[in-house]
Amino acid sequence: MTAEETSVPERRLLPGQQCRVRVYDVRSGAIRTVFESAETLFEAPNWTRDEHLVVNGDGVLWSLPADGSAAPAPVHIDGVPALNNDHVLHPTEDRVFVSANDFHVYGAPLAGGTARRITPDDGALHFLHGVSPDGSTLAYVRLTPAGGNWWASATIHEIGVDGTGDRAVTTHPGPADGPEYNPDGTWIYCNTEQFEPGRAQIARIRPDGTELEQLTFDERVNWFPHIDPTGERAVYLSFPDGTAGHPADKAVHLVLVTGDDWQHGVVVAAINGGQGTINVNSWAPDGHAFAYIDYPVALR
Repeated sequence: MTAEETSVPERRLLPGQQCRVRVYDVRSGAIRTVFESAETLFEAPNWTRDEHLVVNGDGVLWSLPADGSAAPAPVHIDGVPALNNDHVLHPTEDRVFVSANDFHVYGAPLAGGTARRITPDDGALHFLHGVSPDGSTLAYVRLTPAGGNWWASATIHEIGVDGTGDRAVTTHPGPADGPEYNPDGTWIYCNTEQFEPGRAQIARIRPDGTELEQLTFDERVNWFPHIDPTGERAVYLSFPDGTAGHPADKAVHLVLVTGDDWQHGVVVAAINGGQGTINVNSWAPDGHAFAYIDYPVALR
């Protein structure tokens, strides 16, 4: 299976379903709804330095105030096909890096404008997840499908934002996903099935590919670790036992980790979600809250 032969199914809300952009405050435990829609399926919030949330929906990016004072407005990026829900913000500049449905990673101005492709034409599928603290390097997942299996080989790679220096961080076929740097860039956090095939667990690895360390050991299927900007907390997405991949519309948990105590995380939200809920880092710049999206059905 080549990139040209692979397609991404377009998600839509189910009959009677809504999507809710929500914020969890780690200080009070309060959850507030920033925006809800029964028409557009929004996914994967980022939180900008100027207190906006960036989400994707209908193949484009949207921006809305984190306080919910206005509805989402589209961000017009030229030179890219439809976007998926893997997008991350440059740590110090008003730029965004996005994954598109041609399986490449692009960089573009956060306010909109012309994008530039970063990943090479190497026959693989490229899915963005992390940017280094100095903004020079991206961490992405390189998929090489085979025999109809998307996840035949899924390894973590680094590449310079200028498209140079592409190299493997992991070489085990995994699969691994969700690579994201901690605030000082000394670790890449991810989920991987390397320890137990068929059951993703949270792990971390040095950017040079050494010191792979398993962090969660439970009976659930754990994805997408996100470290807050202070390094004091993390949140990850936890699926029921037996889940394959990270599908939509599952009874999932958002688990909050304090310090480095990954084996005693606390479930802070039990929701209908999964794909689209928290694929990318959505922490507020000061670490006081994180955003996520749930997808309740027949909510009244």
